[in-house]
Amino acid sequence: MTDSGSGTAAPAPADRIRVDLLTREYPPEVYGGAGVHLEYLARDLRALADVRVHCFGAPREEPGVTAYADPVGLKDANAALRTMGVDLEMAAGCAGADVVHSHTWYANLAGHTAKMLYGVPHVVTTHSLEPLRPWKAEQLGGGYALSSFCERTAIENADAIIAVSGGMRRDVLTAYPAVDESKIKVVYNGIDTQQYAPDRGTGVLQRLGIDPDRPSVVFVGRITRQKGLPYLMRACHDLPPQAQIVLLAGAPDTPEIAAEVEGLAKQLRGARDPESVIWVQEMLPKSQVVQVLTHAAVFVCPSVYEPMGIVNLEAMACETAVVATATGGIPEVVADGETGLLVPIDQVTDGTGTPVDPDRFVADLAAAITELIEDPQRARAMGLAGRRRAVEKFSWATIAADTMEVYRSLC
Repeated sequence: MTDSGSGTAAPAPADRIRVDLLTREYPPEVYGGAGVHLEYLARDLRALADVRVHCFGAPREEPGVTAYADPVGLKDANAALRTMGVDLEMAAGCAGADVVHSHTWYANLAGHTAKMLYGVPHVVTTHSLEPLRPWKAEQLGGGYALSSFCERTAIENADAIIAVSGGMRRDVLTAYPAVDESKIKVVYNGIDTQQYAPDRGTGVLQRLGIDPDRPSVVFVGRITRQKGLPYLMRACHDLPPQAQIVLLAGAPDTPEIAAEVEGLAKQLRGARDPESVIWVQEMLPKSQVVQVLTHAAVFVCPSVYEPMGIVNLEAMACETAVVATATGGIPEVVADGETGLLVPIDQVTDGTGTPVDPDRFVADLAAAITELIEDPQRARAMGLAGRRRAVEKFSWATIAADTMEVYRSLC
C-alpha cells in the first residue's frame, strides 16, 4: 500500500457518516467514465459526509485519499489476480467506515470483503457489467473468469446497487436474475457544467492541426470493443468531403484492436484528404478536450455497449450536437431530435453488442452525421438544447444528494 500523506481526512462532525469510496481510477489516473464519476462524486459528497477514497496506483497528495500499488508478490501474476491482491489491501484500509461503496469489478471484491470483515453495508455502482463485455476475455485471458467472479459475488451480495441509468438497471436484472430488484436504485452520472462549457479559443485546434473553418466530426474515447470506433471509421468513408475526422482515441485494450484501428485509419486517409483525418492518441487534458468538443460540428458516440456515457454529456455541455447509438442508457441522456440524433441498432444476443447488420448500422451512422453536417443551423440548435439539458438534469450536487439517500437507507 502507498499512502497519500496520512491517508486520513480531517475529523468530521459526529452526525456525519463515514463513506469509503473504492475505485481503480481516481485523478490524476483517470482513463474512463468511472474515474470521471468518482472525481466529481467524491467532491460533492464531501459536503454531506466524511469521505475517504481508496484507489489504485501512485500516491496521491489529496487529503483523505489512499492509493494502493500492486502487491510485490503478485508483480508477475495475471492482471486480474493482481487486482484481487490490491482489493484485499484496500479492504484492510476500510476499518472504521460506516458504509463502503465500490465502483467497477476492479474494486468490487474490496467492498465485499470489507462488508464481511467489518459488518458494514456495501453499495455497488454498476458502470458496466462483465457478462455484457465478453470481449474482455481478449484482454484478460483466464482473468476474465476472475473479474466475473468478483463482480457477481459483490452484486449478488450487495446491500444496495446503484445503476447509472434505467438501461443499466435492466441489464443488472438480466445478467444477475438472483438480485432483488428492490435493492437497485437509479442514480445518473453527472457533468460539471462549469468545467465543461464552451471554449471559443482556437489554440488547441491549431496545435492539433484542426481547421476551425471546416466542420469536424469528433470521437473521444478509449479504443475498446464497446466504444464501436471501427464502425465510425467505416462510416466516415461516406461523409461529405469537407468534413474533418477528429479521433481523440488511445489506450487500446488489445494489440488486435489497436492493429484493426490503425488499418482502418490508413484506409480512411487513403480514401479522403489525408490531412482531414486527425488521430490524437495521447490522453489530452480536460481543458483541451473541451475546446475540441466546442468547435465540433458533431460529436459521435458509436458505442455498442454504454450503460450511460458521460462523454455524451460532456459534448452536450460544450453546446455540441450528438449522434449516438440508441443502446443502453444513451437514450436517457441524448434526447433524439432535440439534442442530437440516435442511430438505431439491432444487436445480437450473445453479449457482445455486435450489430445484427453491421453494414446497415454503419450506413445509418453515416447518414445521421451527414444530416447534421449539412444542416449546421439545426446542429447549432441541438447544441444549445444539449447544454440546457445537461445543466438542468445532470448536476453533480443532485447526484451526490441522491447517493447520500441510498447510504442513509442502510445506516
